[in-house]
Amino acid sequence: MKTVLISGAGIAGPALGFWLRRFGFAPTIVEIAPGPRPGGQTVDLRGVSRVVTERMGLMPAVAERQVRERGLAYVRADGRTAATMHMEALDGAGPVAEIEILRGDLAELLTAAASDVEFRYGDSIEALEQDADGVEVSFASGTQRRFDLVIGADGVHSRVRRLAFGPEEEFVQHLGGYTSYFTIETPENLDDWMKIYTAPGGRWVALRPDRDPRYAKALLSFRSPILSYDRRDVDAQKRLVRERYEGLGWHTPQVLKGLDAADDFYLDTTSKVVVPEWSRGRVALVGDAGYCGSPMAGHGTALSIVGAYVLAGELAAAAGDHTQAFPAYQRRMQAYVAQRMELPPGGIKMAMPMSAFGIAYRDFVLRVMTSKPMSGALKKMAGGKPDAIDLPDYSVERRDPVRVATEEAE
Repeated sequence: MKTVLISGAGIAGPALGFWLRRFGFAPTIVEIAPGPRPGGQTVDLRGVSRVVTERMGLMPAVAERQVRERGLAYVRADGRTAATMHMEALDGAGPVAEIEILRGDLAELLTAAASDVEFRYGDSIEALEQDADGVEVSFASGTQRRFDLVIGADGVHSRVRRLAFGPEEEFVQHLGGYTSYFTIETPENLDDWMKIYTAPGGRWVALRPDRDPRYAKALLSFRSPILSYDRRDVDAQKRLVRERYEGLGWHTPQVLKGLDAADDFYLDTTSKVVVPEWSRGRVALVGDAGYCGSPMAGHGTALSIVGAYVLAGELAAAAGDHTQAFPAYQRRMQAYVAQRMELPPGGIKMAMPMSAFGIAYRDFVLRVMTSKPMSGALKKMAGGKPDAIDLPDYSVERRDPVRVATEEAE
């Protein structure tokens, strides 16, 4: 069996591990965190990612943990609604999809599905040395192991990409903003709506429903050039965020109060990742490490799940020959990735205006676009863009023969 090291145990990593194991490979997943990471914002399954999730047998479990969201609402400082977009306005193809699930819940389901995969928590890749026969990997723990292939599924700030492809600045494009996520006690009954308060200066204070109605997922986004801060110093990051939001209206005081106690706080740039070629020798990238349109573009979870399936399937189709599989993986995914990395009209400037006039204009445009005379055209626009990928059904014959025999015996 070909041995494959996967860096990252978020969404793409466990999904890739699941399919590689099923297709007869021996994957190992290394994750710098001490264990599975809980928390995170609501993510969605749409289009072909639902097909892949169904092929994994996970849709019933996803349905049990699904978060109900009716749509998004822009609110003013006093809480009054300025504009809304119901989920059905775009047939589930808009900012809020038909199937929403907390990132931590989805990661937990994927990790459980990959229970027969080796996980190494609390460790990371320190160095990679490729030769004609494999990759010698040095870990931060001081150990060394040899693998046939290495896959970076370690996100926007991928260490695998830095080691094998080059510095982050060559591939990560800052789009002019930052976003933080964390869980708080909900300051109001959201009634299954994502609510967004936009303040002048390009600042968002948003709340999304949690599965537990006592809580909400807070999302604080702000426009800014690149900032210098220690990504390991959470307290310093919280102070940075607090300084941006002191004195704002709506539920901002309660959100900042919850910020102090949040144990799932996360802050990162609003960035786009563009890597022209997703493989270098025996090393390849999947998900955000290789292609990411930023949270504004959405579809990150879908791209990770579909990318993991296609990468594993092409490796199986090529009997493990990466020289055939890696280019085939990129060819099959390229149009879909390009399609789903497109930013919405106006980008960050339209989503997070700097002035009160800009905020009012955005809300007016949304009201017009979601009005009854425009509703048909809006649905047609959403329904007219199917996923630009021909998704193969990689055959059962390529599955792990031991696992097949066990399932047949059961």
